[in-house]
Amino acid sequence: MQNIIFWFRNDLRLHDNEAFVEASKAGNVIPVYVFDVRYFEKNFLGFKRTGAFRTKFLLEAVEDLRKNLQAKGSDLIVRVGRAEEIIAQIAEDLEATAVYASKEVTQDETTIEASLSKKLKPLNIEIELIWTATLFHARDLTFQINFLPSVFTDFRKKIELATKVRKTIDTPGQLNKVENIEAGNIPTFQVLGFDTEPVIDERTAFNYKGGETTGLARLQEYLWDKNLLKTYKETRNGMIGADYSSKLSPWLSFGCISPRKVYEEVKRYETEVVANESTYWLIFELIWRDFFYFTALKFGTRMFKASGIKNDLLRQWSRQRAVFDTWVKGETGIPFIDANMREIQLTGYMSNRGRQNVASYLAKELGIDWTWGAAYFESALIDYDVCINWGNWNYVAGVGNDPQANRTFIIEQQANLYDPEQAYVKLWLGENTHS
Repeated sequence: MQNIIFWFRNDLRLHDNEAFVEASKAGNVIPVYVFDVRYFEKNFLGFKRTGAFRTKFLLEAVEDLRKNLQAKGSDLIVRVGRAEEIIAQIAEDLEATAVYASKEVTQDETTIEASLSKKLKPLNIEIELIWTATLFHARDLTFQINFLPSVFTDFRKKIELATKVRKTIDTPGQLNKVENIEAGNIPTFQVLGFDTEPVIDERTAFNYKGGETTGLARLQEYLWDKNLLKTYKETRNGMIGADYSSKLSPWLSFGCISPRKVYEEVKRYETEVVANESTYWLIFELIWRDFFYFTALKFGTRMFKASGIKNDLLRQWSRQRAVFDTWVKGETGIPFIDANMREIQLTGYMSNRGRQNVASYLAKELGIDWTWGAAYFESALIDYDVCINWGNWNYVAGVGNDPQANRTFIIEQQANLYDPEQAYVKLWLGENTHS
């Protein structure tokens, strides 16, 4: 039986993982995960691209994946280095006939794919990349990607009308034993360049471990055990505690849970419990997620430039580091902004409402280059997802998909609306705060 290498990327799950299932059908599958050192380097602002909180979640997710594979008779080969070099080397050593992986969208990831493909060619090893990232499959779009609507509502109406969500794919049964290769240890924080493991602040709204097991458990808890989905639309702008929103984003960002799985559970909930605006709203959020993925596919590297996907070269951005640093540290003097920035700094998490406000404040009030904010979020957030983070920052900065280009959040109004008693501000800044 021929050896097939399966390279896990941002799809750290066994349920609804088409790429993995296809690989296991094609031969004797050898699952590999590489902690790619490039994602732990510092970016142009001096922040580690993958910060401590996200790294903690990732390590937990990889450990969980290894356990789940071992339970099926397989194992997970773990390495640290450059993904394309390591994967090509393992493929050569084990005389594999093909490498399977999930397809990614953005530049760094597709560059690594291309580089791996180049290394495998002279070895006569095939590379199969399979789309697994979105709710709606890229092949099922009724238009070519360059005709993707530029406004979300137009996209949503089009896709809901004409495209079906594909069914989830069953988790594979027993798998073959992995032989003739050392499994390798899951790296420590020190190996990945951190001094110590991060301590999560007890005030956090997100106190969960990484991995498919906890992701599926949270989905079960939110929908079924606590029955919170029926009021999601009313509570989703909350800012304190675990249950104002589904909190599924970190698992979605690493692919520990699939968007189609979430969709199917919501549909089942609608049949068995209630179908209302709240249940639809969770699906609505998954469609937003797709929209940013397809936008990244359409615009490529423009998404990462200060001029944005609108290619607005007339907008001038300030690059005053001292001003930017007051925002990062939560020392702007605006309590609502500062509280949110302290939360992300101490926990790696922030509510959606908070994110929109701090991003709007940085780009619109301070006029600081929004790509700096996006790069800080990349480092700080547990649930960083390249397409969603950069898509949202484009949007808020007025160089993305927002049809209302000059939309600005009036911070004081937002604070009064979403934190009228100042409970959130007091939680993160202590008692002595005045808005």
